[in-house]
Amino acid sequence: MKNQEKNMLKIAVCDDERSVVEKIQNDISSYREECQIDRFYSGEELLLSKGKYDIIFLDIDMHGMNGIETAKQIREKDKNVKIIYVTSYTDYVNYAFSVHAFAYLLKPIQRVDIYKQLEEAEAYYKDVQESKTLRFATKEGSIDQNINEIYYMEYTERHVVMKAGDQEYILLGGISEMAKKMQEYGFAVPHKSFCVNLYQVKNVKGYDVFMMNGDVVPLSQKKSVEFRRKLHEFLISVV
Repeated sequence: MKNQEKNMLKIAVCDDERSVVEKIQNDISSYREECQIDRFYSGEELLLSKGKYDIIFLDIDMHGMNGIETAKQIREKDKNVKIIYVTSYTDYVNYAFSVHAFAYLLKPIQRVDIYKQLEEAEAYYKDVQESKTLRFATKEGSIDQNINEIYYMEYTERHVVMKAGDQEYILLGGISEMAKKMQEYGFAVPHKSFCVNLYQVKNVKGYDVFMMNGDVVPLSQKKSVEFRRKLHEFLISVV
């Protein structure tokens, strides 16, 4: 990312309690001086800023637009920003399904928890910069593909089609073979004809899996429980 290349994290803190905003800002500043920190006191204010951030500390229970709805609108335009929820709730895991949250901090917030999340975010961005690529055999020849950019693979018309970024590739091999290959990289099977990247899952509603690129992948009743379990474990792993 551009910000990481300059060794500068751009961070937003959004909470309707000014004392919480000030504490988070002070803790971030004490952790690292090379940060740009913008303060917001409502979801509406944050959205109107149209800022591009690496990390957003976002309160869930705010007056007006709450943190859940704010995060949904942010995620529609930016799937890479790390959203760290600030909450008084202990039962927060279900929120992750709709916003792909990076982490959660329980109030009252401790400085050590802020440090931990900043360390993990920095480690994450370092991993992204050094992100793994895999070689795939396609109908047109071999390609090296960044794993994070893959949305899903679909078996259709006797071919396996991989959707990655704004490209589609016809792969050599079966969907079961691909699913087995990709399992260790955070992929799961919601339907016998699909293998999806859990990193790119935006939401699950009923028997539909909504992807970050706007596509909707079917979730079969037979695979629903197992797929939801794997998605849950994946989301927990980044908290």
